[in-house]
Amino acid sequence: MQSTLKLNGFNYTTIKTRGAQINVASAGKGAPLLLLHGYPQTHLMWHKVAPALSKKFHVICPDLRGYGDSSKPSTDSNHLPYSKREMAKDMIDVMHQMGYDSFNVAGHDRGARVTHRMALDYPEKIIKAAVLDIVPTYEMFQQINQVVATGYYHWFFLIQDNGVPEHLIGADPGFYLKDKLQRWSTYPENFDPEIVNDYLRCFRNPATIHASCEDYRAAASIDLEHDKDDFNTKVQCPLLVLWGEHGMMGKHFNMLDVWKTKGEKVCGKSLNSGHFLAEEASEETLQNLEMFFSN
Repeated sequence: MQSTLKLNGFNYTTIKTRGAQINVASAGKGAPLLLLHGYPQTHLMWHKVAPALSKKFHVICPDLRGYGDSSKPSTDSNHLPYSKREMAKDMIDVMHQMGYDSFNVAGHDRGARVTHRMALDYPEKIIKAAVLDIVPTYEMFQQINQVVATGYYHWFFLIQDNGVPEHLIGADPGFYLKDKLQRWSTYPENFDPEIVNDYLRCFRNPATIHASCEDYRAAASIDLEHDKDDFNTKVQCPLLVLWGEHGMMGKHFNMLDVWKTKGEKVCGKSLNSGHFLAEEASEETLQNLEMFFSN
């Protein structure tokens, strides 16, 4: 059952891509700006930012395949359907059907990994890109230490086989999701309870739990193969990097140094936030995205 909770002022449609049915919200006029959500959320994570951005841009907010009200395609033994390459193809198809063959994109968490892959696979289509609170997947696995592994234990839990994470999360998905929001945030009081309830609506679906595990299994397998193939390829478009100064990434990685090895034109800064920038530090996030994509 789809939610009655919508982004304020946005129109909704379903777009059929080459591999999925994607739930898409859109509003505004101007240059196209695609906003991609992270785990374990939906497009509604942009609810404090997207309406304001739509005053200057044509904002498109989809649910990634496997999440929210988008479809959950069948997977395979290589986890290819949940690779960032396939998720990126979805977004290229969505934007083409929205009338755009080139566009701006900002992604948070898993959406930022899709953004990174899209900028590598389709450099001619990405005008500017922003990645929020991630380091590249390959670097994440290569530089892991005990502290990061403890804070981001789910990277190793969700990739287990035989349905182990699906079974354990499925026993109490509400507890699991709320723990993630609390564990990774600095200002949990900034979450909107109605929005969190809609995250729960989606995450209680066993198909969503399985698809999100497949997303992480892909990250630890096929995505790494793709990343190794493109290890020396840099993002060509201007790239904005934002991260939470109180979050795991900001504390344990030199974010700009890492991304300057991956992009030709990199800028960025930390925000007064934990992991969930768009909800914990919405005004700062809005100001930085608006400034970057306007200039």
